This record gives sequence, structure tokens and C-alpha cells, in this order.
Amino acid sequence: MEAWFQYFQPHGFHQQAQKSLFSAVHKRWLEYGPELLVCYAIPGLPPDNLGLEALFGRLRRHQRRISGRQSTRELNDFGQIQVLFRAQTQTELLHQIQHVPLLTYRRHRALLDEAEAPRQFLFHLHRDPFSTTQTLLNQHAARRFAIQNIPNSS
Repeated sequence: MEAWFQYFQPHGFHQQAQKSLFSAVHKRWLEYGPELLVCYAIPGLPPDNLGLEALFGRLRRHQRRISGRQSTRELNDFGQIQVLFRAQTQTELLHQIQHVPLLTYRRHRALLDEAEAPRQFLFHLHRDPFSTTQTLLNQHAARRFAIQNIPNSS
């Protein structure tokens, strides 16, 4: 990049757009250059994570297709832990899935639902603020009633 910066020097008056672009690129290079073009010195390690990102992209599309959800936000948040099985065939995958204990599945599903709750709340608040506010007020009233009706232990 340094050689390119030395080679490409736009001339001021007639090349204002090129000069502005060069100035912006050079500034960004000085600020973020080392982080932009990362080279790994480890043999066998790929120079980027495009394959991994493509895998998670395929998983998100597949999840959206089989679940009917429009959003796969939870897969963005928990992407790496969604890949739990290594299988060469669908039969082998089915066999591995069948050996997951039901209680473990339900526990992890509840954690996923719990993590999804804030996003769903914001979605409902954005789409229907009156109904969401009314629901919050009803929940608050129910909690106040429950607290007021707790017998004193003294």
C-alpha cells in the first residue's frame, strides 16, 4: 500500500475528486491499516473467515426456511453454538439428534427464548406501542396486587 501511495499522487487543481479520495483512503490507511489486511503466519490457517461466515449464512437461511421465522437474530447472537453436530449423512445427523436428552433440549430452548425476549419486546413496542404499553401496565398492576396481598411474616 505504501508503494501505491507513493505511485499515485493526484495533481491538485484538475483532479479534486481524486485528491479527496486519495486523502480519505490515505487517512484511513494510517488509522486502520494494520487491522485491514491481516496476514496469518500460521501454516494451514486460512487468511480469512469467509468459509466460516458462509457456513453460518447457510445455517441462518436454512433455519429461516424450516422455522418460518423472518428473523434469525438469535443465530447471529449464538451463531457458533448452533453447530452442534458433525455428520456426513442425514441418517447420521438424525441419529445424533435423537440422542440429545429432551430435558437438555428444553433447557437450551428456554435459554434461547429468554435471550430472544428483549428483541421481541422491542419489536412489539415498535409495531404496536399502545398494546405493548397496556400489557406492561397490566403486568405492573398484577405484581402490585400480588405484593400487597402477601401476608406479613412478623
